[in-house]
Amino acid sequence: MWLLLLFIGVPLIEIALFIQVGGLIGLWPTLLIVVLTAMAGTYLVRRQGLAQIAEMQRSFERLSDPTRPLAHGAMILASGLLLLTPGFFTDAVGFALLVPAVREAVLRQVRSRIEVKSFSMGGAQAQARQPMDDGVIEGEYVEMPRREGPSGWTDPDRSRRD
Repeated sequence: MWLLLLFIGVPLIEIALFIQVGGLIGLWPTLLIVVLTAMAGTYLVRRQGLAQIAEMQRSFERLSDPTRPLAHGAMILASGLLLLTPGFFTDAVGFALLVPAVREAVLRQVRSRIEVKSFSMGGAQAQARQPMDDGVIEGEYVEMPRREGPSGWTDPDRSRRD
């Protein structure tokens, strides 16, 4: 039900805002604002997205919980999608998601509704799969009977005999 309201409500809000802003400042300035916010949003999303990727890599290196950087990265991605969507309401929400304090508030709200039962990284199973390097290579072999003459690989007349 919420999704239906979202798909109906957001376009209605955007249309109303376009009419209001376009009536106040005119068509071309309105279109210019839409294009400039998309360009500025793309720049900011790229900058913050690269910073979040670096933060995520650091959390993996430290073997710490990557939930926070992943959530921030997802919100930055959503922000980028909203900023590329033409409209004033979606731009406002998109720019709001670029503010770290807003993302933290959203993350706190989401965390209050989610219960994590367990979390683990690596552990005994990951260590058990790592091969021990003691210099020994185990394998099996079969001793083949020795043939007289050239092998089948190098004998050009073999294909004619078979």
